[in-house]
Amino acid sequence: MTSILIIDDDIEFCTMLRAYLASHEMKLDAVHHGDAGLAAFRENTYDLILLDVMLPDMDGLEVLGRLRKMSELSVLLLSAQGTEANRIAGLDEGADDYLPKPFNPRELVARIRAILRRSESRAAAKAADDSYSRDMSGLVLNFVSRQAFYRGTKLRLTDVEFTLLNVFMDSPGTVLQREDLVLRVFQRPFHPLDRSLDMHISRLRKKLAVVEEFVDPIKTIRSSGYLFTSHAVNN
Repeated sequence: MTSILIIDDDIEFCTMLRAYLASHEMKLDAVHHGDAGLAAFRENTYDLILLDVMLPDMDGLEVLGRLRKMSELSVLLLSAQGTEANRIAGLDEGADDYLPKPFNPRELVARIRAILRRSESRAAAKAADDSYSRDMSGLVLNFVSRQAFYRGTKLRLTDVEFTLLNVFMDSPGTVLQREDLVLRVFQRPFHPLDRSLDMHISRLRKKLAVVEEFVDPIKTIRSSGYLFTSHAVNN
């Protein structure tokens, strides 16, 4: 059974969610303060953490920052403040995904399963080959450490950004549809109102831009999708 920790100060919400997730073979432990959440994380083993951004004792992003200093455990942020700025801040801190409240519980289950599938893929790659990597024009992806490098310079990518870059490197010079990217990266169906993909691509662009040799590597193709240009790297 999947073991999940939720850090959220809405006790009624947590109680209802515990019952719902139990029907999907997911065990939910609930705590209602940031410090209690960090303590629960240290004392128990979980497959994923659901973290509310608004907590009474400390900001949820601060909790996430502390978690990231200790672990790469998957974190799905929940918040009634679903602004783009808040989502970007959460992704910058290392969240795997972001779901604004209120949400359909079926979507929550779908996102949890997608995150866990990505985690399982990482573990499988590590178990299979500790040297598994790919290299394209000096851009190297190491699938064990989930780290990216360009000519020895580390690119500080989140897990989703790493996956997204790998998908782009699979098809340089090919326009990738948004629907296909969402399915391959997030492992969930595309929804036209979900801007998660665009935000992740925006962050990836900025992180690639710090490397001078990259020349506008990800292009937006209007009404279609995105293109990773094969000539984006100057050799």
